[in-house]
Amino acid sequence: MSNSTSFRIRQHSMLTIIILSSLLVACQTVSSTNTHTTTIATQNNKSDNHKGADAFAPEQGTGLTEQQQVYAKKYMVASGNPLATQAGYDILKRGGSAIDAMIAVQSTLGLVEPQSSGLGGGAFVVYWDNKNKKLTTFDGRETAPLAADEKLFLDSEGKPLKFMDAVVGGRSVGTPSIPLLMQSLHQRYGQLSWSSLFQQPIHLAEKGFQVSPRMAQSIEQNQDSLQRFSNTKDYFFPNGKALQAGQILKNVEYAQSLKVLAKQGANPFYQGQYAKNIIKAVTESPSNAGVLSLQDLQQYRIIERQPVCADYRQYQVCGMDAPSSGGIAVGQIVGMLNQFDTQQLAKPSAYSLRVLGDASRLAFADRDYYVADPSFVNVPSQALLSADYLKQRADLIKHSDKALNEVKAGQLEIQRATGKAIELPSTSHIVIVDAQGNVLSMTTSIENAFGSTVMANGYLLNNQLTDFSFEPNKDGIAVANRVEAGKRPRSSMSPTIVLKNGEPYMAVGSPGGSRIIGYVAKTLMAHVDWGMDIQHAITMPNVLNRFGNYELEQNSSATQYVEDLKALGYKTDVRDLNSGVQGIIIQKDSLIGGADPRREGKVMGD
Repeated sequence: MSNSTSFRIRQHSMLTIIILSSLLVACQTVSSTNTHTTTIATQNNKSDNHKGADAFAPEQGTGLTEQQQVYAKKYMVASGNPLATQAGYDILKRGGSAIDAMIAVQSTLGLVEPQSSGLGGGAFVVYWDNKNKKLTTFDGRETAPLAADEKLFLDSEGKPLKFMDAVVGGRSVGTPSIPLLMQSLHQRYGQLSWSSLFQQPIHLAEKGFQVSPRMAQSIEQNQDSLQRFSNTKDYFFPNGKALQAGQILKNVEYAQSLKVLAKQGANPFYQGQYAKNIIKAVTESPSNAGVLSLQDLQQYRIIERQPVCADYRQYQVCGMDAPSSGGIAVGQIVGMLNQFDTQQLAKPSAYSLRVLGDASRLAFADRDYYVADPSFVNVPSQALLSADYLKQRADLIKHSDKALNEVKAGQLEIQRATGKAIELPSTSHIVIVDAQGNVLSMTTSIENAFGSTVMANGYLLNNQLTDFSFEPNKDGIAVANRVEAGKRPRSSMSPTIVLKNGEPYMAVGSPGGSRIIGYVAKTLMAHVDWGMDIQHAITMPNVLNRFGNYELEQNSSATQYVEDLKALGYKTDVRDLNSGVQGIIIQKDSLIGGADPRREGKVMGD
């Protein structure tokens, strides 16, 4: 029998505010038997001072959902939408593997949560192969076209384009990876037949599904960009009116794409007619045409990479290496927390927030300086996560009782220019544990809300190329994350698997642009150091610091620390912090799952 989270949209009611507030005040361990309701880097312009990007974060909060902790014994799946979770649950119930279930979840998310991910995007996967007792990762990041160069996002005068001018249209589209990623992982880890994994999303696309409140509000928030191209406008604004929550929506073209994918595999999307449709949509975009080619699609490859890990108390926190900065930055943050005595950080306080905030600032300084596609630059991942280096960085925090006056990258004898890139929070996260003990943590994205807003084959194409730094050089020094042909843009996606005694203990991750790193770090700290169960840790008000300003979640008790943090020397920013964390705790005889009340996530398991 399935345990599942309740699903009901609520606005920021007084009850919800009280619940969120109580979590931040509470420092004691909460019994797991209880039920609970529950900037992005700067525009590429120095004067923006890390603020410009936040003005272009269109996937905003859309209310709260009720969530309760979920228990199971054999398998569990959590995703950002109830229909997608149901599709994955059905596969697990049939004896499918975690990879089988992921394929059903992702294929459904692309239909019912098109603002966040889909076949036109990319993903990073952290995976525990229980048969071989091996943790590995898969890089499904999009690539820049072979015809792209460092001038891609510069105007005729050599100045960076305005962000939304760069996003909308074909210019920002990188080579999509999702069809090939799903096929590659299924060939290696699948249990059920490939063609059987798409039945539910095909059914929903043909027969129709109810538009969710979040999808409807996201359409409302992004009317201008969604109405620039005729096919996107026709789909999201039938009869000239924006889709409303509860309205039945069909996508026959998407159903046909899934049928082709189920029957023929990913090949048609990389060198067949469906690939040609993608290239036509990008290169013939009515405005801002791109340079993606069939050769880019034909040459795309999924890359298996070694995970990066950092010690945190009795755990090892493991995630993606470059080109994602997520695994490195999250590892650095918890690795610095690990240099402090547990009693020093045993509860939420101005002191523990200072340590968390400055650890994050130090990690972001390293990220902006060192991290990019390792096929193009030397990324010193192991040095950045070494015990000696993390101790040196933590000592900077220990030797001050105020916010650090200056934060810069550590010295590792590599000369770079700091490169800023805007990353927006239109992403989704999936966690799955199957009956065989395999574990998947996957963050999947099309970048901006509704990506480039260019549609092909019934789905939206990404705008991931805007994750590159628009400025290729600073003061004559090359920026690591500048645009180059065939390069993968840096990401903050942080799919994470936590090990305990060499075995999986937790799978966790979040959407949220560059704030993903802070959302995941907060969840880990709340669980490990503050003793909260997984649902409390996820629901805990978001607090993070990337570039000096301490961001505190509005309408929550996080705001009680404003004056304390100001006294420590921080500028504070009380704002909507729209995470979407999914997490599963893996114990010997049980699975315990939680989902973020800030989105529409759902957990199911048996």
